[in-house]
Amino acid sequence: MDLGLKGKKAIVTGGTRGIGRAIAETLASEGADVAICARDQLQVNEAVEALQKKGVKAFGGTVDIADGPALKKWIAEAGQLLGGIDIVVANASALAQGNGEDAWRSCFEIDVMGARNVCEAALPFLEKSAAKYGDASAVIISSISAAESDSGNAYGALKAAQIHLAKGLAREHAGKHVRFNTVSPGTVYFKGGVWGMVEEHMPDMFKATMARNPMGRMATPQDIANATVFLSSPASSFTTGINMTVDGGLTRRVNF
Repeated sequence: MDLGLKGKKAIVTGGTRGIGRAIAETLASEGADVAICARDQLQVNEAVEALQKKGVKAFGGTVDIADGPALKKWIAEAGQLLGGIDIVVANASALAQGNGEDAWRSCFEIDVMGARNVCEAALPFLEKSAAKYGDASAVIISSISAAESDSGNAYGALKAAQIHLAKGLAREHAGKHVRFNTVSPGTVYFKGGVWGMVEEHMPDMFKATMARNPMGRMATPQDIANATVFLSSPASSFTTGINMTVDGGLTRRVNF
């Protein structure tokens, strides 16, 4: 299937490793020009070089997602460098667990306000793209933790807020053909990632969690990237306001 991404302009936050890196590389492999941001300049430089080798334009910047003005400024600058924005993926996350005040503050500033600020700053570009091509897309990377809880946890609660945000924006901007969706991964494994660290330092917890996965494995970043890129593409132009769960059957809830 041709996803219609050749020549599109895309932004991915948290795009140097894990899910964000896989999304950026998949977009580039489909022919989209890509701008990424993260906190580590060396990682940004390495990722940009890898993306450019795919034969597309690629740019990168170092941004603190919790710094709203700086984030909005970078989105606007990236849009100018790319020559527009057709797709934006808000992937950066604090990954803060627990019920402590610091976890709540960090998840709110990065996961919720970060996603909100990315969408707000990209919206003028997305509206212009949709007016020209009939479709533009924003995807927020949430989590299955949004719908499952055993205790007070900032991460899950504020991931749920992302889904609510995307649904509202989808309804608000559907008339202009600017789409907003979320993708909720289950457990995702890669070296240096959360579950990679759990495997190394808490092997019993890792084995127990692996046993809960009906497919006998965790997701790869590419699994999540494939879903995100499809949802971002013109091939999915009538899909807006959804939360796409990509968890290999891990969750038990029925999504009506």
